[in-house]
Amino acid sequence: EVTKRIYGDVDQWKYWNWRSKGDMMLNGAYFVPSGAGASSAYQKASSMEARPSSLVGSLTQNAGVLFCKKGARC
Repeated sequence: EVTKRIYGDVDQWKYWNWRSKGDMMLNGAYFVPSGAGASSAYQKASSMEARPSSLVGSLTQNAGVLFCKKGARC
């Protein structure tokens, strides 16, 4: 199984959103989809198309730790 769920049984992970789109399964590999893949929340979460790795820096330039001070808004 390509994405083996070892942290819990099917009653737990059947609600996790796992999807495969256009992936080639070779040498006996298989994928078990689960969750609410057709829901609008899932589609919104996966609405970003694949981009070149050269864009990682610009896509994540504002990611990181918040520097907050006590008593002030972050």
